[in-house]
Amino acid sequence: MTLALVRHGRTAWNLERRLQGRSDIALDAHGEAQAEAAGRLLARAQWGRVVTSPLARAAQTAAILGSHLGAADPVVEPDLLERDFGEAEGMRVAEAAERWPSGDYPGSETAVELGRRAGSALGALLEAPGTAVVVSHGVFLRAGIEAVTGGVCPRILNGQVVLLEPGAGRRPTARFLGE
Repeated sequence: MTLALVRHGRTAWNLERRLQGRSDIALDAHGEAQAEAAGRLLARAQWGRVVTSPLARAAQTAAILGSHLGAADPVVEPDLLERDFGEAEGMRVAEAAERWPSGDYPGSETAVELGRRAGSALGALLEAPGTAVVVSHGVFLRAGIEAVTGGVCPRILNGQVVLLEPGAGRRPTARFLGE
């Protein structure tokens, strides 16, 4: 299956460079515009379904994308949740990095745990028949792409689309589109 992975549109916390994790923050106006732009980009192809994280920022993005794709209501997939940042949740990224340079935040899901969870979730979606648009979160998507492709994934911008395509007898490949 080919997947179009989309990082949700911007929120106020993205703008402030805060770790959102599992906090349920809605899109801001700019984030809605990013979702609209991604929807127009994705409308150039046929997509079988839209799958989303249950968090509001992803679900809002998925609904906007679906309106451009003529797709049925997005399917909520709990495994697409962002990393739990524990005590760092809500902190500015720079402050969290200064306080915990290793990225091991007290009470958080570890990077290894996230990689396993994200790789498993994206791997299962890749094995399903057809095509899908998958709306999730930046850290989750990076970890999942790295797990299934075996390569390094750069930062994914809000509203950015990444095509994850099965490889012929090898690992899937990731191709970044738009912004």
